[in-house]
Amino acid sequence: MVKRIGRQQRKTRHKFKRSRREKGKISLSRYFQELAPGQKVGLKINSAVQKGQFYRRFHGLTGTIQSRRGFCYVVSITDGDKDKTVYVHPIHLVKL
Repeated sequence: MVKRIGRQQRKTRHKFKRSRREKGKISLSRYFQELAPGQKVGLKINSAVQKGQFYRRFHGLTGTIQSRRGFCYVVSITDGDKDKTVYVHPIHLVKL
């Protein structure tokens, strides 16, 4: 068995790259945004904030807000034919 080398963000150089307009300081309005249960959101990782990141496979998917846990949100997504639950910081969520 081969030992896995690296961390969770390995092989994400191009996937998590932010556009020229998104670089710089983090928008506080997105950092503290309020979302309602049942609302549709897009999962998009902001690579400047490691807190509350989800697994890289779910980057770009659409989910539904279930509830709030502390400062993060519980988001349900469909991965293939399975329903999964992800805990996500609001900086990584985009309102749809």
